[in-house]
Amino acid sequence: MKPAQIFHQYIWIINTLRAHRQMTFEQLNQKWLDDRVADGNPLQRSSFNRHRDAILNMFGIIIDCDKKTYCYYISNKDVLCDGSIERWIFSTLTVHGVLADCAAVKERVVLENVPAGLEYLDTILHAIKTNCRIRMGYQKFGKEGYVKLVCPYALKLFHQRWYLLARNSEDLMRVYALDRMTQAQLTDETFEMPADFSPQQYFAEYFGVLTDQTPMAHVVVRAHRWTPNYLRTLPLHHSQRELSSGADYTDFSFDLRPTADFLGQLLSQGDGIEVLEPQELREKMRAMIAESLKRY
Repeated sequence: MKPAQIFHQYIWIINTLRAHRQMTFEQLNQKWLDDRVADGNPLQRSSFNRHRDAILNMFGIIIDCDKKTYCYYISNKDVLCDGSIERWIFSTLTVHGVLADCAAVKERVVLENVPAGLEYLDTILHAIKTNCRIRMGYQKFGKEGYVKLVCPYALKLFHQRWYLLARNSEDLMRVYALDRMTQAQLTDETFEMPADFSPQQYFAEYFGVLTDQTPMAHVVVRAHRWTPNYLRTLPLHHSQRELSSGADYTDFSFDLRPTADFLGQLLSQGDGIEVLEPQELREKMRAMIAESLKRY
């Protein structure tokens, strides 16, 4: 069986159990036949057990069986809501499977372009896996290019761009955009990754990839008209909380470092977002909007 077919079966099992919550093996097999997942061939229990193991190893999703009802279910659904690589792989394969089934209408599916830099992704992932330093060529927009030896700690995907979190030769943590790299070469030099370092924790206080020393703040915004539903369905940050609602608005709070990435995201909502607190941040947003108005 081709890998694409196997992945399709993994995704089908996950999505079916998510939709139906609990199913006996017989119910799952009947749905399998109805959906013609394997060209009308039944789901063998041995194959299902192998798929359960593979799903756990690949996506971290646990498919348990209730010993009282003999129903199968996903016991850790929260893993499908975090920002882990398993979640990203699951989402990517799900979309890939759907689009593959709809190849006949591919001209009617419009996708976003991914910038350059993907040619270095394999090298960087190998360096992360083996704790090897890489010799990186880098050129910021409007700046002179340079070559630097860095210790790659983690990768982050943000707004269709890949970013590398690395410790440089000055022993400083920096974030580098892959589309601004001019080279990435694996070296024989290794480094020791701190046992207690967590990329998720490193970015936890930020929105995006800018990790400057902006102080922590309790930010309250008022979302007008349709914007509350955008924030509810796709929260900006894990600290997002819904506070109260009026006739045509809802207030949300965030506890984070309001860097330029976060402010830019708020500005992208136009008049749908209004910063209420803190006052200095409200004034900063007002100044940014005023500067933008000068260009018009």
